[in-house]
Amino acid sequence: MKFGYARVSTDDQSLDLQREALQAAGCDRIFEDHGISGADFSRPGLSEVLKTLSPGDTLIVWKLDRLGRSLLDLVETIDALAARKIEFYSLTESIDTRSPGGRLIFHIMAALAEFERSLIGERTRAGMKAARAKGHHLGRPPALSESQRLEAVLAIRSMGETVNSVAEKYNVHPRTIRRLLGKAPGGAHYPTTIHPLG
Repeated sequence: MKFGYARVSTDDQSLDLQREALQAAGCDRIFEDHGISGADFSRPGLSEVLKTLSPGDTLIVWKLDRLGRSLLDLVETIDALAARKIEFYSLTESIDTRSPGGRLIFHIMAALAEFERSLIGERTRAGMKAARAKGHHLGRPPALSESQRLEAVLAIRSMGETVNSVAEKYNVHPRTIRRLLGKAPGGAHYPTTIHPLG
């Protein structure tokens, strides 16, 4: 069977052009997303058609950008269809995985997507390296400041408070406090007792 998928990004756009093209292509059923951008992760119509497709079926779209949010996303979606023995056809670009020419174009797209993926990886690694060189902390900010971490450890080791009570006091998970009972930043042990001043 042939299944069509149509999408427009805003409520004031019409699906008529896509519907007519998909009907002319012989689609037995058309699934739609209306007023949903390609960047939106929740596309009910697309999810429904992907669940409906069976081996031997063909998914048809009016244009490639109706299916994928990016080249990477598009290639991954078509790859997933191929793994399920489902063909893909884009009317505007005349990409039909049922034909040798269509498969060739898709393989070129896949190569470009892999190249883009490697470039993104290189840029990410370079950015992280530059951030570390400048002394910037990567990842989520710590849940507690250095003084709070010290206070929490001393409360448990010197004052006999429980991990859970200290975690509740600082509004963090007990796991966070348990990690503090290991070592201080830089590898030094947190003190186990409070030394009197003077």
